Amino acid sequence: MTTALHLVCPHCHAINRLPATRLGEAPNCGQCHQPLLHGQPVALNVDNAERHLTRNDIPVVVDFWAPWCGPCQMMAPAFTQAAAAMPQVRFAKIDTQTETTLGQRFNIRSIPTLILFVNGREVQRQAGAMDAANIQRWVAAGLHKAGRSS
Repeated sequence: MTTALHLVCPHCHAINRLPATRLGEAPNCGQCHQPLLHGQPVALNVDNAERHLTRNDIPVVVDFWAPWCGPCQMMAPAFTQAAAAMPQVRFAKIDTQTETTLGQRFNIRSIPTLILFVNGREVQRQAGAMDAANIQRWVAAGLHKAGRSS
């Protein structure tokens, strides 16, 4: 029996159910027909964050950032590179300046802060800017700790 996974579309936010064996086949959303695994960070807000964090059966890495933060701006290209290198992990960004309730909810005290979620639970967090290779290593270590592979 094939395990079914739920993937939230990064474009229309619809929840898609597909066999785990199809993850490597570049699946598209059943609603908007856009790629489900597009290797780009998704902007989250108060309206869609809960859905992406709790309904995705793939790991989710969130970058909590702000437009005025120099280290956040320096890390943004590295975060995008890591997203492209790890397409079966959802990379997302939350602007703590506009989404203050989400910053408070996740107890963000400094930015940038990365949080890795697996099955809706926080697995690990890291404050401070990192390059793409260190982001990938950090995610892989967190997935290993959570008993998942990247």
